Amino acid sequence: MDKHVNLLKLSVGTESVEGLMDWQASYAQRWADGLPRHVTRMWPKREDEILNGGSIYWVIKGMIQCRQRILRMDEARGEDEIRRCAIVLAPEVHRTNTAPKRPFQGWRYLKPEDTPADLPEGRDQEEALPVELSQALAEIGVL
Repeated sequence: MDKHVNLLKLSVGTESVEGLMDWQASYAQRWADGLPRHVTRMWPKREDEILNGGSIYWVIKGMIQCRQRILRMDEARGEDEIRRCAIVLAPEVHRTNTAPKRPFQGWRYLKPEDTPADLPEGRDQEEALPVELSQALAEIGVL
């Protein structure tokens, strides 16, 4: 596969993957194409690498839990007329193996070799382990 890079982002205030999906579904109605977006003040400098197959990996309650493919980046301006980057996402959310991640601000680049794998076919619909259990298992190297 060609060289690409992913983004890593905290989903602030989200309690679960389902909560992220629900919020995105309601927020996406603001846009003519109905696709979910994450709007950020900073435009990623590595846009070409991101758009070459990258995804955004979501940190929920201290754990990377899912990802979404990044489709494109659109300019977005609010009432304040400040230029922002709307990261346009595929609506499909892919659950991943969980991986602990300490809090950070904004978004970070995430190399493909540092990303958790998607859950195998059929396991993506399983109910997630409680966050505390996932964290404990990850700390001892089981997840």
